[in-house]
Amino acid sequence: MKVEYSKPIPVVEDPAPSKEVLFEDEAMVPVEETERLDIKMMYPLLGFRHGDPRCMLRETVHGMLQAAADLLPEGYRLRVWDAWRPFALQQELFEVYSVDIVKEFRLEKLSVEEREDFVAKFVSIPIPDQDYPPLHTTGGAVDVTILDPAGKELAFGCDFDAFTDKTRTAYFESDAGAASPEAAMFRDNRRMLYNVMLAAGFTNLPSEWWHFDYGDKIWSAITGKPAKYHGEFLIP
Repeated sequence: MKVEYSKPIPVVEDPAPSKEVLFEDEAMVPVEETERLDIKMMYPLLGFRHGDPRCMLRETVHGMLQAAADLLPEGYRLRVWDAWRPFALQQELFEVYSVDIVKEFRLEKLSVEEREDFVAKFVSIPIPDQDYPPLHTTGGAVDVTILDPAGKELAFGCDFDAFTDKTRTAYFESDAGAASPEAAMFRDNRRMLYNVMLAAGFTNLPSEWWHFDYGDKIWSAITGKPAKYHGEFLIP
């Protein structure tokens, strides 16, 4: 399959999560490193108590991820930052990051509901409903970046889990992003990641350049197909 690495990323709004479901009973499997796939699970490294060092995905998603890695130019690799999350980690992320986001955006005067709605733009609310779960608990969501032939992460204009408008996938396609002296490099790196992942069958969460989905409620909203995967809140 030939991929247009430089194809522009469309500027789109965040989709409303779908509630259409047609669940499939599909195994969650461990993802191992390969010649084209690197694993660096971030939350254990960042010191989160419930961060799971295992990289786990649905079996279909695992295959799609390897296919995406194989579509990269020779010498480049995909790096996985996050995949399946236990529900306890989703709760911890929301609690910890809520404090940071409220402070960063000065949301103290908003109501609790308004603050939660704002925080949800950056981290999913931990809804304890396995039929309508946080994305990463399904094993269908994955956070990735690209390594160059020297093993160095490409620059994408902002860090993983940053709290800024620059996390939006198409930010450097817009006039706002063009002011950066390195805008063209950031844009082209994002285009390569975006186009490789979509060619493998994923959809992208427009608010996060690193986040891609298959079979969950965001994928469902974008494709118009019922969600395939329920939440797996704990894996032994």
